[in-house]
Amino acid sequence: MHYESKYKNLSFQRENGVLEITLHTNGQSLIFNGHTHEELVEAFYDVGNDRDNRVVILTGAGDAFCKEITAEGFDFFTPEGYDKIFKEGRRILEHMLNIEVPMIAAINGPFLVHTEYALICDMILASEDAEFQDLPHLNFGIVPGDGVQVLWPEVIGSIRGRYFLMTQQKLSARQALEYGAVNEVLPRPQLMSRARELAKGLLKYNDLTLRYTRLAVTQRLKRLLAEGGPIGLALEGISAAQVARVASQK
Repeated sequence: MHYESKYKNLSFQRENGVLEITLHTNGQSLIFNGHTHEELVEAFYDVGNDRDNRVVILTGAGDAFCKEITAEGFDFFTPEGYDKIFKEGRRILEHMLNIEVPMIAAINGPFLVHTEYALICDMILASEDAEFQDLPHLNFGIVPGDGVQVLWPEVIGSIRGRYFLMTQQKLSARQALEYGAVNEVLPRPQLMSRARELAKGLLKYNDLTLRYTRLAVTQRLKRLLAEGGPIGLALEGISAAQVARVASQK
């Protein structure tokens, strides 16, 4: 893999066509920031263009998938800065959906930041101590418009999804299973072995079947995100500008 050591916040391991992607910060649980946001654009592009990948497992390091975010590397408050965020936000989701092989999310603990990345995967496993929330948007006072506003109502239902986002509801792994956002809940020590077992089961199919099945089952998500993604990100940017304006007047 030409990208194996290319990224600071992603590590890669591949065996028999199964690529494991681990998100991390210095080997521990990922602390999301603007630099991570930038890396993911190119990283998912590289993964999608690597024909040696037959199944992808996405997981996190440490005791959380991602529960923290900092403002480092983000510029929400100038047109040029938000244009960068706007482009990256669209391209991350596009490049994830352009990974034309089955994707398995193995959620290894709390997942509170950019949960849309899991919902783009085809199978979602969660550890018993995992929990799901859209933490940062309303905490920053901005619109949750980076894809969560499309994917959560699609996955758990319109009323539940809007409530989840507007109240910053926190779902336990069991609640997420009940709502249909998770396929299986497992003790953490069994999480990756189960993900690998599912991946191994998929490997019995030929490459075209794997790729075309992924294309078939994600076509609706591509359409929904093409319709709702750009306007959501634009509204997020307008609200961020208002937050900056109010802050500057204090």
